[in-house]
Amino acid sequence: MLASEKSNQAREEIVAWCRAQGLEPYDRRTNEGFLRNLVVREGRRSGEIQVRLVTSPGKLDEEGLAEAAATANGLLWTKLASVAETTTGGETALLAGIERLEEQIGNLSISISGEAFFQTNTEMAERLYAVAVEYAELKGFERLYDLYCGIGTIGLLMAPRVAELWGLEIVEDAISDAIANARRNEIDNAHFFAGDVRLAMRDLVEKAGRPDVLVVDPPRAGLSQKIVRRVIEAAPKRIVYVSCNPTTLAPNAAQLVEAGYELTKVRPVDMFPQTPHIECVAQLERRSG
Repeated sequence: MLASEKSNQAREEIVAWCRAQGLEPYDRRTNEGFLRNLVVREGRRSGEIQVRLVTSPGKLDEEGLAEAAATANGLLWTKLASVAETTTGGETALLAGIERLEEQIGNLSISISGEAFFQTNTEMAERLYAVAVEYAELKGFERLYDLYCGIGTIGLLMAPRVAELWGLEIVEDAISDAIANARRNEIDNAHFFAGDVRLAMRDLVEKAGRPDVLVVDPPRAGLSQKIVRRVIEAAPKRIVYVSCNPTTLAPNAAQLVEAGYELTKVRPVDMFPQTPHIECVAQLERRSG
């Protein structure tokens, strides 16, 4: 009910073909079966559809699948041996069409690889990121950190308003996307690095200097206590926290307040209408003295 007709059509084409082939779904309890996940992405501005079938290792009629996926502009197949419930890792091959999804968000033209994270709802992502830009209150001279930067979208939207941007993300493909997206949008004050925020934060501060403003957009689990400590050590004047899970934003905000920050603003964004999921953007300011 939430996806577009075009996305649903792409999904139904793949599902129907898999059923006709008699392919068995994967059972996490027994670690048996073939079909794991089907990832359908839509560029709402570009109109492109990217489909990625995630399976256990095995054989597949690649030509037959490519013929069935008539709606998709790009068709990828990921073979994954891990027992974890994930769509990342493994071996990914392009079966048909384009390898990367093209999209517009705000004034950015971006390219997204198959495993890199990108919001599913472009229209509301633009509103979410606009709130983040507003809460950053940038003047043009700041050093900006973008933690969990993904393909760089939030940071690149802010880059024209800062002196320098430093992005950190653990997924190497996403960092490659971020570097390419900076280049294609002619943004030359952006620096992106692949690394675990928990381990790489001190090195980043040593290399780049302390941030004036820090943007963080963590996974649903929020920030671990160690990462919160790293943020506090970096001592940004302002923190913009983009959260997809208010129940983990709350304890993180409490930890930062205890360490000398003030929670000044919070705004919810209805990213996924007709569901209980809500995103929030919070602004925290370091108290003087």
